[in-house]
Amino acid sequence: MNTANEISIPTVGLGSLHLIAAALVCAERGWPVIPLHPGTKRPAGHPERACPGTGRCESGHCTPEQRATTAPDLIHAAWAQKPYNVGIATGPAGLLVIDLDVCKPEEPEGAPDGATSFTALCERAGEPVPLTYQVRTPSGGRHLYFTAPRDVRLKSSVSRLGPHIDTRAWGGYVVAANSTTPRGAYEVAENTVVAKLPPWLATLLVQPARSAEPPVLSPVKDGTKAARTALERECAVIRAATEGGPNGRNNTLHTSTCKVARFVAWGLISRHTVEEAIQAAGESTGLSAAECRTTIRSGLEWILTHATPRQTA
Repeated sequence: MNTANEISIPTVGLGSLHLIAAALVCAERGWPVIPLHPGTKRPAGHPERACPGTGRCESGHCTPEQRATTAPDLIHAAWAQKPYNVGIATGPAGLLVIDLDVCKPEEPEGAPDGATSFTALCERAGEPVPLTYQVRTPSGGRHLYFTAPRDVRLKSSVSRLGPHIDTRAWGGYVVAANSTTPRGAYEVAENTVVAKLPPWLATLLVQPARSAEPPVLSPVKDGTKAARTALERECAVIRAATEGGPNGRNNTLHTSTCKVARFVAWGLISRHTVEEAIQAAGESTGLSAAECRTTIRSGLEWILTHATPRQTA
């Protein structure tokens, strides 16, 4: 028998049987579920613009989060119709799920994926990577499940903790294990207890995303003239990257960091100087301090490991 926080979702043949089982196991855990269109991540049911105003929507349109249920009879009735994938309404379930995504093909070589960003985030905080129940996504990413703190209502977020790190809480949902898409299946990767969200992570998710006054870039005083010029030029490029959303600014931050990092590898300027200057430039675009630190560290580590010797560059 499983312990109170362990999850084991059985596979019960083909068709919708194993999906009904998956939905019921989630419901037994107190995790309200919603049907997702077969083979997709999209919630089934009518959109608000087509709401009939009857049944559960008699008093107003119910969102997927509001329609989520743990009632076995409703689950059997819904999944008997089609082999729906299973969605977990994270907010009502009392969950905070960290979504570690993979890089997109168009991103620059060496850009940090979600797992790399999260590991770096934990290292900077002086904390171990938390051990908790995990689901592997068809793309190769991971969903890390945590019980959310009860004293704060955490909302879903995008790139708040770093590049390719999203969170699902109130206002969001995750696809449960045993659901499938054309890219593959969602599979349990770590079948262990669902840990409490570490307080230091909860703090990062509730603090302001950016300060009222962005840091000011101090004049570069050390390093050779060529290194200083390169750093000042790339900081200007970063500060100008205010359009295109967080991912666009992150890519610019990473690319510029890599360009300057070679001067660190060659010993022409200190790593501290580069990190301090680029951090300030990155935060001035609206990226969070944590997101900037993760991206900068990733770029520096990559170049310091793979840099071409100066005489052959």
